[in-house]
Amino acid sequence: MMLRAACAWMLIATIGVAAPTPLPNWRDARPAVGVHAMVATEQHLASQVGIDVLKGGGNAVDAAVAVAYALAVVDPCCGNIGGGGFMLVRMNDGRERFIDFREKAPARATRNMFLDRNGNVVPGRSTKGWLAVGVPGTVLGLETARKEFGSKSREELMAPAIALARDGFVLSDGDLIPFRGSSPQDYSRFAEGKMPVVGEVFRQRHLAATLSSISRAGADAFYRGPIARAVVAASDLHGGILSLDDFKNYSVEESTPLHCSFHGYDIASIPPPSSGGIAICEILNIVSPYPLARWDWHSAKSAHYIVEAERRVFADRNADLGDPDFVKDPVKQLLSPAYAATLRAQIQPEKATPSTQVKPRLSIRVHENDDTTHFSIVDAQGNAVALTFTINDWFGAGVVAGETGFFLNDEMDDFTSKPGAPNMYGLVQGVQDDIVAGKRPLSSMTPTIVTRDGKLAMVTGSPGGARIITITLETLLDALEYGMNAQQAVDAPRMHMQWLPDRIDYESGAFDDATMATLRADGYTFDEIDSWGSAQVIVVDPRTGTRYGASDPRRPTGAALGY
Repeated sequence: MMLRAACAWMLIATIGVAAPTPLPNWRDARPAVGVHAMVATEQHLASQVGIDVLKGGGNAVDAAVAVAYALAVVDPCCGNIGGGGFMLVRMNDGRERFIDFREKAPARATRNMFLDRNGNVVPGRSTKGWLAVGVPGTVLGLETARKEFGSKSREELMAPAIALARDGFVLSDGDLIPFRGSSPQDYSRFAEGKMPVVGEVFRQRHLAATLSSISRAGADAFYRGPIARAVVAASDLHGGILSLDDFKNYSVEESTPLHCSFHGYDIASIPPPSSGGIAICEILNIVSPYPLARWDWHSAKSAHYIVEAERRVFADRNADLGDPDFVKDPVKQLLSPAYAATLRAQIQPEKATPSTQVKPRLSIRVHENDDTTHFSIVDAQGNAVALTFTINDWFGAGVVAGETGFFLNDEMDDFTSKPGAPNMYGLVQGVQDDIVAGKRPLSSMTPTIVTRDGKLAMVTGSPGGARIITITLETLLDALEYGMNAQQAVDAPRMHMQWLPDRIDYESGAFDDATMATLRADGYTFDEIDSWGSAQVIVVDPRTGTRYGASDPRRPTGAALGY
């Protein structure tokens, strides 16, 4: 049965917490409700930290800083101080800011550093060990946001994370998912090489000391003090290329968000060096004229046109985009109505277009690993933050410097190791994202904030590798077009097309048998894969201002908390 847009805001009216486990029928899902504020993260202790900050008078940016540091403790596979990310801020007075704290390539990085003497990619060289590490940006990014938009002291905002690291927290089964998905060598410095167990009180005294140092001295402790020296010493000892100058010279970039419109909504998302915002807007531009709500969610017709739009947009994404400090991104052209019309005209009714017939216009490039984290926050004043950050693989490069207590990223793997070679997700990379000293690798991270008539409507985003784009797209369409509540939009089974490989990836339940048969007859092939992503979504009722939150049951440790 179709969930129409007319009932999008007819949601439950009791304050609560999003269900921590998947419901038997996602259509029955109900969101958490907050009259004043909402925090949605993939770890419930971090969500509680955020709510406590908001109840204590902090704003959404204050809460975001506290949550990010808490996630570095309670979600160490993915939350981090050893990686980087993107923050999208919208204040209630209309001010907006994209804060880019993506990692950078070290000064000694070279284009062919992951190739052997014959020009072939050396497996693992860009993903594990010290050569894989880019210069981290999280600490300076969080401090930049706090100084510009926050109202609380750094010491106050970091105190909960320090306490969680020092005193420990009790591990649940969901907390162990990243450990089960990684080899012991990845986290041996973190957990003494042993698999943690459910019910264990997990303490991280070295990380507590590192966080305390940052709390006292600020970003300088990380970039110009003992932490930087420890990381560089470990890098030197193990054949890495990081230097003290890499840390001293690291900078955060700030700019205006990328905007597009869809059926009366204003979509604010992330420009390069993320491909996510452009891809989301380009897809929405293509499908905007189609009556998707009338065709119904994941019907053969709606799936056909969405998938064909994704196919063409991923071909563009893999061709044209890179760090804007190093390449010229054709953003205006990709987002023009005329270009959307051109791509739309290529879509044939009831017939799949083979990806071999969809050619990118320029070169080829990029990917992002699955093991990222996203959270969404809306405060009582209507300020909103969407933040996605990562160390790339689970536990990043699998390295910890001395007694610093945190994992370093393997973000160098997001550059092109060799043009034209498919990465672990089958995405083909090219020269726009080649390795250059000081360059930021292109990303798929897509923190997004939606407004309508100047009023906050939705905050969304997710981890999930290249699928970040399609996860975020589906949460937007599910809530804004198909009329789902926040939790339904998060729980609904997902589909994904990324140009190459030429197939539709899907979760169980994404299509009924009749739809699948129709799409197969139209020329599509399918691959059912395990669930992916961890969307954290807040929807705001435009009439009452009530905040409805949803945490993804695919990461069962999460929680959407409101008050």
